[in-house]
Amino acid sequence: MDRRTFLKLSAATCGAAALAAQPLAAFAEAPGAVEDVSSSSGSSKGSGKWVMSSCQGCTSNCAVRVYVQDGRATKVEGNPNAKGNHGCVCPNALLALQQQYDPDRVKYPMRRTNPEKGRGIDPGFVPVSWDEALDEIADKLLELRDNGEAHKLAVAKGRSTGIADVFHKALPEIYGTPNRFSHSSICAEAEKLATGALCGYWDYHDYDMLHTKYVIMWGADPISSNRQISNAISQFDKMHANAKIIVVDPRLSATAAKADKWLPIIPGTDGALASAMAHVILKEGLWNKEFVGDFEDGFNYFGSGEPLDENLWEVYGKYRGGNQVYPGGPSSSNEYWFDEKYTHGICRWWNLELHDKTPEWAAEITGIDAETIVEVARAFATQKNKAISWISPGVCMTARGAYTGMACFALNGLVGSYEAEGGVMRSPSISTGHLADMYAYKDSKAKKGLKKAKADQRQNFDFVSIEKGESGHNQNTNRVADAIISGEPYQIKMMISYWNNWAYSCTGAQRWEEALPKLEFFVHITTNASEMSQFADIVLPAKHHMFEAWGFVKNKQNLYGYLSVEQPCVETLFEARNDETEIAWALAEKLRDKGWSKLYDYYSIECHDAYGGNRPTNAEEFGQSVVRRFTQPAWDPSAAAGGDDIKKWSDFLKNGVWNSDRMTYKKHYKDFGTHTGKFEFYSETLREILLEHCNSYKTDVNSLMEACNYQARDGLCFVPHYEEPLRHGDEGDFPFVFSEHRSRLNREGRSANLTWYQEFKDSDPGDEAWDDVLKVNPSDMRKLGLKDGDEIVVTSPSGSITVHAKGWEGTRPGVVVKCYGQGHWAYGHVAAVDFEHAKPRGGNNNEILPAEWERLSSSTARHGGVTRVAIKKAR
Repeated sequence: MDRRTFLKLSAATCGAAALAAQPLAAFAEAPGAVEDVSSSSGSSKGSGKWVMSSCQGCTSNCAVRVYVQDGRATKVEGNPNAKGNHGCVCPNALLALQQQYDPDRVKYPMRRTNPEKGRGIDPGFVPVSWDEALDEIADKLLELRDNGEAHKLAVAKGRSTGIADVFHKALPEIYGTPNRFSHSSICAEAEKLATGALCGYWDYHDYDMLHTKYVIMWGADPISSNRQISNAISQFDKMHANAKIIVVDPRLSATAAKADKWLPIIPGTDGALASAMAHVILKEGLWNKEFVGDFEDGFNYFGSGEPLDENLWEVYGKYRGGNQVYPGGPSSSNEYWFDEKYTHGICRWWNLELHDKTPEWAAEITGIDAETIVEVARAFATQKNKAISWISPGVCMTARGAYTGMACFALNGLVGSYEAEGGVMRSPSISTGHLADMYAYKDSKAKKGLKKAKADQRQNFDFVSIEKGESGHNQNTNRVADAIISGEPYQIKMMISYWNNWAYSCTGAQRWEEALPKLEFFVHITTNASEMSQFADIVLPAKHHMFEAWGFVKNKQNLYGYLSVEQPCVETLFEARNDETEIAWALAEKLRDKGWSKLYDYYSIECHDAYGGNRPTNAEEFGQSVVRRFTQPAWDPSAAAGGDDIKKWSDFLKNGVWNSDRMTYKKHYKDFGTHTGKFEFYSETLREILLEHCNSYKTDVNSLMEACNYQARDGLCFVPHYEEPLRHGDEGDFPFVFSEHRSRLNREGRSANLTWYQEFKDSDPGDEAWDDVLKVNPSDMRKLGLKDGDEIVVTSPSGSITVHAKGWEGTRPGVVVKCYGQGHWAYGHVAAVDFEHAKPRGGNNNEILPAEWERLSSSTARHGGVTRVAIKKAR
C-alpha cells in the first residue's frame, strides 16, 4: 500500500466515524440510536468466524464469505468454493460493509404526517410500531378489494433474491392484481432479445475467456460492470496474455485502458461498424465454413460486393413470393446455392443488408477509419471459433438497439464461435424449487382483478414487449409513471414497492416525481430513505441481504452456473425485517386477523419446509422454509441436479454455494431453439413473433416498424442491420451528444451515501473524488471557454443538471461523457450535499435522459447518445 492509498483509507475511515456520530433525526428515534450499531453483539470479544453469503452489488451475484468479529461484519471476500468467481470479488462487495453500518439507514417503520408531496418537501416522518404500520397497510388493501378495485394495487420491486416470488408474485396473484413490476426492463432486456432472435437463447451469455484469441467488446466494460465483474477482473491478465482485446466504446473505459485497441465510436453507430465487418468477412471469404457452410461450387459469390442471384432463394432458400418483399440481384440462370450447416439465411442477410455496407461507408458514420475496420474484421475472422463478439447494454439499450445488438452478436455466427471453445457460451441450467400453484387460493375478487389489463401498457401495438420469444410479456416498467399520471388504462391507487428507487433510476425521472404524489397510498420498503421514499406514506426498514437476511441468488460466470446462499451473519440492526419473507408473512397475518386469510393460508399450508416437511408457524420459520424449498436441488440428493455433491442443508450453508457442472461446447448444435433450429442470420424466429403481433392488430410489419421508431421495412426487419441512432434535441440548440456509463463502485446505484464510494470515485477513468464531472474533450473545453472545475449547467430537451467540467482526452470531440450514480437529493448525508434541503451532490443523468424505449423489448433506452445536450457556465 502506497502513502496516497493509506491516506485515502484513513480519511475515509475518519469520515465514516464522524458520520456515525451524526444520526439522521428523521429516521432515528433518538440520537443515541446510531451509537447502538457499534455495540451489536453475537460472539464473544476477540472471536471471529467466516459466514457464507452472497453479494448483490450487481447482477453477477457473487458468492462471498463474511468475517464476523465481536458481532460485527468486518471483512468480505470471495467464497473460495465458488467456481464462478473462484474466490474473487470486486470493490462492490467490500462497499457492502459501509452499507450495513450506514448511519442513514432506516431504523424503524415510519409514517408520513405531511400530506403534501414533492422534492424538498419534508414528509414529516414519525416512527410507528410495526403493528401500527401493518395495520394501516392492511386496511388500505382490504378497502380496495371491498370496492372491487383490487387491480388498482401495484406491487413493484428492484433487485431481488431467488425467493422474490414469495412476495412479488404470491401477494398480487392471490390478492387479485395483474400489476407487478420489476426493474428488468430498465436495465437490460434488449440484450436478451438481440441474442434470442438469432440463437434461441433468451438470456445473458457467458464467455470462454481463458481460451479465446480475439475479443471485441461492444460498449462492454466487464472489469467494471456487466455481469462478469469478479470473473473478468481475475481472468483479465490471463485472457490478455492469450488474446487481442478490442474495445468499441465512445469513452476510454477501464477495460479500454487495458485493451490492445480502443475504437472511440460515435455513440449509437455500432451497427454500422458491425455490418461493415460482416461485409469484409464475407467478401474476403473469411467466414467459418465448418460452422456456416459454403457455396456448393466453392466459389465466393459474395466477392463481387453485389446482391446474389434470386435463384439462390428459388433453389435453396424456398422463400420466393409470399406476403413479404425481398430485393433480389440481377436475373440469371445459375443453379448454384449456399449449403448452410449450422446457420440459416446468410445469403438473405447479404442481399438485404450487407452487400453495400463497405468499410468506407461505415467510416463516414462511425468515425472509425476504413483501414481499421478492415484490419479488425480480418483479425477477428482469422481466429474463427476462438473469437468473441461481446455485446452489452451499451449497444442494445438504445432507441433502436435490438437490431444493433443483433448486428454485433451475429459476428459470432460468422466465425463459428458460438458455443465453441474460446467463444460465446450459453450457461448451464440451474434447477431450483418453486412455489406451489396458487389457483385454489384465488377467490372471485382475485380472479376478476387478474383479468384487467396491465397498467404498464405492455400489450399496446407500439410496444411489442418481447420476452423469452413471446410478444406482450416483457414488463414496461418506465411506462408505469405515465400510466399513473394519465390514469390509463385506469388509475393505480396504491403501490407497495421494495428495493427500488425509480424516481432516481428511471429515465425521465421527473415523471416519477409527478406520478408518485397521485397514488392514494404508497408503501416503500428500503434500507435507505431514497428519492422514492420521500413520496411514501409508510416507509418500512429492510434488512441488508448480505448480512442480515435469508435468501439465495443464482447466476453464471466462468462457464459455471451457481446457487449461492444468503444467511444472517450478524444480528439485525434496529427493527429491520426481510422484505420478501418476514414482511410478507406479517402482512398476511394482519390481513387474516382482519378477515381475509387467503394469503396466510397459502403461506402456512403450501410453503412447507423441504427439510422435514413442517409448515411454518412464524416469520422466521417461513423465511428459512422458503429458502430451503427453492434451493433443495442444491443440497438434497433426492432432488439433485448434477454439479457439486452436497448431501444436506447444513453442508450447503457451510459451503455457501452449489456449482453446476461446467458448460460443454457445442451442446445445442442439433437444435439451437430457434424457429429453424439453427443460428439464424435471417431470423425466422423474430419474423414469427412480429407477424403474430401484427396479426393480432390486423396490420403489417411495416406499420409496426413505423410505430416503434425503426427504419427497417420489409425483409430488413428480420436480419441484423444498421439503424441510424435516434437522438432527442436539435443539433443547433444542443450541440453535444451525451453518453453515460456506470461506475465500478455503484452497487446498483445504491452506494453514493458511502464515504468509500466518494473517496475512490476517481477509480473510474476521468472522474474525481467527492465530485460529479462532465468529461469533455479538451478541444471542446477551449471552444466553450471552460477550465477544469468550472460549475456548468448541462441541459437536454428533458431537463438540466449542474455538475463540474473536466477536460478529458478519453472522449471524442462533440461527445460528452458522464458517470451514473451521483445526483441523489435524498439518499443520506453523504450522497446529498444538503440532505435536509434536497440539494444533490452533482446531477442525476436520468433527469436529462428522455423517457425513450427500445420498443421491440420495451426496454428503457439510455445509451447510444439518445439525447443531445447544451453546456454553459453556471455563473
